[in-house]
Order: sequence, then structure tokens, then C-alpha cells
Amino acid sequence: MKITELLSKNTILLNIEGNQKEATIDQLVNVLYNAGKISDRAEFKAAILKREEQSTTGIGDGIAIPHAKTKVVKEAAIVFGKSAAGVNYESLDGKPAHLFFMIAAPDGANNTHLEALARLSGLLMKAEVRYELLKATTPEEILDTINRYDKEEKQEKVTTTETKKNLIVAVTGCPTGIAHTYMAADSLKAKAAEMGVDIKVETNGSGGAKNVLTKEEIENATAVIIAADINVEMDRFKGKHVIQAAVAEGIRRPEQLINKAQNQDAPIFKGNGSQSEKAADQKGSRTGFYKHLMNGVSNMLPFVVGGGILIAICFMFGYNSFKPDDATYNPISEALMTIGGGNAFGLIVPVLAGFIALSIADRPGFAPGMVGGMMAASGGAGFLGGLVAGFLAGYVVLLLKKVFAGLPRSLEGIKSILLYPLFGIAITGFIMLYVVNKPVAWLNGTIADWLTGLGTGNAVLLGIVLGLMMSFDMGGPVNKAAYVFGTGLLSSGVYEPMAAIMAAGMVPPLAIALATTFFKNKFNDQDRDAGKACYVMGLSFITEGAIPFAAADPLRVIPSVMAGSAIAGALSMAFGIGLRAPHGGIFVVPLVENGALLYALAILVGSVVSALLIGFLKKPVK
Repeated sequence: MKITELLSKNTILLNIEGNQKEATIDQLVNVLYNAGKISDRAEFKAAILKREEQSTTGIGDGIAIPHAKTKVVKEAAIVFGKSAAGVNYESLDGKPAHLFFMIAAPDGANNTHLEALARLSGLLMKAEVRYELLKATTPEEILDTINRYDKEEKQEKVTTTETKKNLIVAVTGCPTGIAHTYMAADSLKAKAAEMGVDIKVETNGSGGAKNVLTKEEIENATAVIIAADINVEMDRFKGKHVIQAAVAEGIRRPEQLINKAQNQDAPIFKGNGSQSEKAADQKGSRTGFYKHLMNGVSNMLPFVVGGGILIAICFMFGYNSFKPDDATYNPISEALMTIGGGNAFGLIVPVLAGFIALSIADRPGFAPGMVGGMMAASGGAGFLGGLVAGFLAGYVVLLLKKVFAGLPRSLEGIKSILLYPLFGIAITGFIMLYVVNKPVAWLNGTIADWLTGLGTGNAVLLGIVLGLMMSFDMGGPVNKAAYVFGTGLLSSGVYEPMAAIMAAGMVPPLAIALATTFFKNKFNDQDRDAGKACYVMGLSFITEGAIPFAAADPLRVIPSVMAGSAIAGALSMAFGIGLRAPHGGIFVVPLVENGALLYALAILVGSVVSALLIGFLKKPVK
């Protein structure tokens, strides 16, 4: 299949308006929708933005390839867009993007479609193609340029003789598997050819693995490059020097990766570890710690959200309506409390610990982590104990892997089924029981008692701090630290900080929405259109909706939204409002404790203050 069978005249947009990322995405999505290629604009855009959250698709050199694979795509299609002025697309090289190829792939995309999309990714790595596309002024010129360079590639094959010439093997992969995977592969191959280096690249795309590395090729390779943001089958590389990198590094820095491979500048992979774990180790312990923590928190959240909302609904029948001996007793309320409080909430700490350990030590760490988390929960150590248990179990199992590495190969099969769970659970359990639980339980109780007994002044101060953190980087590490703090306290029965955190997190997008509505002369048409979407994102507690505006004007926007978020957090704490659900935005406002109207007022006041500050500080658009 030719690329131009997926790209047609009615999916070409030669003049993108504005210079904002989300507005550009909106325009490209509209082209697809108007061409009848997708059935739901909102759902497809959400899939595009979800992919952008993983890593920007602005790959540099003026190119962006936003892409998504979803059921709302009627048929595989490509929309081309061009901006002469450039769009602030948060590209990897920090420069504006001028050429856009939005790729829409249906859930059931066949290999023919996927191979054509893969070839497109490769074409864009050629400077001459980019130059001709920038010069083109008509849809016909765009299609002609792509047709001239579009050639179907044959499966790579490296002969036995070639494998003896300092061959480097590589694997590329990205979460969606329809763009970055192939661009990284082409970038590595092009740079290797320029350097006179033999390379074989396996791609792990949506259509499955292509150019799969053979056992002989791996054995004869000087080193292995893994440029991937997904888990890669690693045991086959045992005993080889393995260079780990994100897929974007394969696109942007192929020469550095190849040089490291030639110099064998990487540790020897010893097996029994995940690709993601090794990558974290090479990138630094701080990155690894944050990644492991977020793995635990993200898997814990469904239990917190579901359980918290069920508990809140239970209290709508009466505060003690779940107790059989109370006058307000209701069997439905008791069932809700049993499901949400007794079971869903009971799994919060074990799941947190289990998935932290899983992230660190792969599957062998999961059981020790879960058991350690259960012991923390039953021993009163709570959320903090769960954090300790997760990291403890993960690194205990990593240590066990090193201890048992010298066992005969005939015993390899019993490691995962017997040795790791037996010693991992035992060691983690003993340490939790005799070393961790009591002091952490005391600390956990002390923090909970302090927060519960806060005077109005201290409570307001805490609300201000949490509000500032939520809007400082809007979805970044500081924002996540505040959010994790709030969700952790839910398991300890402290609900006020969570309410302040959600109120503060709703303010930035709502403030942007209000500012673009009431201070129209301070924003261009595209910004005003994007501002409308911020109403929905703000009401849904999606703080990241304000990021494009903050990135475009950080010195005015960020301080403005921080001020409003601090006010919202302070008011929420001053009103004594509690929230048992860590997400939901406006949909869980009726479930807050001590006044839904007061809570809405706190959010509104913070949003209005920020909107006014933005309106006053920003300069009129000429």
C-alpha cells in the first residue's frame, strides 16, 4: 500500500492557524472528522493527548507526528498540516514545528496499513523530503513529493559473514507503535550507514515485531541498543553490553548511542530483569525512584477512587447508616461500606506496595511487595508503611537475584516459582514485623493526629502550600508529590488535604477558561477557542489543561494560577471540607463533607482571582 492511499487532497491542511499545540491538534482532528475518517472528535483527540502525555510527538527538525490507535477511527488515514510561522509543539529540540502528520489508525489496523505508516515515519527523517514539503504550495505538490520518495522496504537480513564485522543490534519501540518506533529505527540505520557501522534494527510496532534479531546475530553483536518506551524481551541479551535509552533518543541522538555501543560503554546484562528496570538504573536513581513510586500510585488509584466514592455515597444515607445498631441503619449503606471501605480501601496499601516492588524487580517482586503492604496495613503503618514495604520488597528481590545468580542452570526454573517468593516474602515480612511496622505506625499516627487537630491558621497554611504545589508545574513532580500526599492520607482517615488538593488543581484550567472569555483582547482566536476546552478540563480536575498557556507565557500565567490555587486550597481547609475520592472534579463535589456549596465557592474564588491576574498581567494581542 502506498502512503498516498492513506493521505488524500481532503486530508491536507496547508495553512495551520495560530502557534499553540492544542489548537493545532484541534484543527488536524477536524480535518479527519470532516473527511469522514473518525466518528468521534472528542474521543480521538483524547487519545492523541494521552499519547502526548507519554512523550511529545514533536520529534524535532520542524516535524510533529501526533498519532493514535482507537476504535473511533473508521479507516486508517493521515492528515498533513503545515505552518509557515511554526507552532510551539514542545518538540524535543525546543524549536517550533512546521510539518505535521497526524496518523489515525483503527484498533483493527492491518499490517499493510501499519507498514505504510511506518514508511512515512522513515521518509520524514530525510532532509530533502522535509525541504520539498515546506516549499509545496498545493495538495498536488505534497502528494507528488511523498509518492516520489515512498518505496516499500524489504525485510533486513544480515548474513553470517556480516555478523562478524562488529555488528550492532538494536530494538526500537514506543507505546503506540506507529511512528516513533520506525523513526528511531531509520535514524539509527541512517547514522550507522554514515559512520560505516553494520547495524540490524528490530522494530516492535503495532503490527508486531519486524526484522526480529536472530540468536546468531545477537551472539555476534558487539553490543545491543534498546531505544524503547515499552517493555522489550530482554533475556535473549544476557551476557551482552546493553545500552538503554528512550525511543526519542534513538531519533535525536543516534550517533551517541552507536558510539556507546562500539565502545561497549554499558554494563553487561545479566538477565532476570525488566527492560524498564535497567533503563531506570542507567538514567539515575532519582528517575528510578519516581518511576517506581508512580507505578504504585497509578495502580492504587482505581481502588481509592472507586472505594472512596462508594463510601461517600454510603454517608448520603446518614453518617452511621452502615451500622446495624444505629437508628439510621440501611442495608444498602452497609453494603456500600463493605465494598468500598472494607474491601476496596483495604487493598490500597497492599496494591501500592506490590506494584512498586513489581516496577523494581519485575514479577518476582510482586508477591513480597503485596505481603509487605498487607503487613503495613494490618500493623497500622498505613500508606507510609506501604511505601517502605514496596521499595524494601523490590530491592530485597533484586539482591536475591544476585545471590542466586551463581546457581546451576538446571535450577533456573525454580527461582521464580520457589526461591524468590519464599525468601522474598520471608525477608520482607521479618523486616516489616520487627523493624518497620512499629516506628512507621507511630509516625503515621502522629501525622494523622497532627493534621486532624490542626487549628484554623495551620490548616490554612497547609492549604496554601498544597495549592502552590498543585499549580507550580501542573502535572509534574511537584504536583504529583502533593497529590500522593493527599491520597496517602485518605487511607489514614484524613480527608481535608485531598479536598484542598483537588480544589487547587481545578483552578488553573478554569482560570484560563475565564480569562479567555472575559479578556478576549489578551488572546488570539486560537487561544480563545482552546480556552473553551479548559472549562471541561477544569471541571474534570485535569490540571494539565492549562499547560499550553503556561508554556507560552510562563512569567505571567504560572504566578497567576499559583495565587488562585493557593486561595482555593486555603479556603477549602478553612471551611473544614473533607473529600474521600481523589478524583472526579465537579462530579464528586456533591459528595464532599461539610458543605458542597462552600467547596464550590472556594474553587470559584480561586479561579476568578487567577483569571483577573492573568487578564491584568497579559498584554493585549496586536
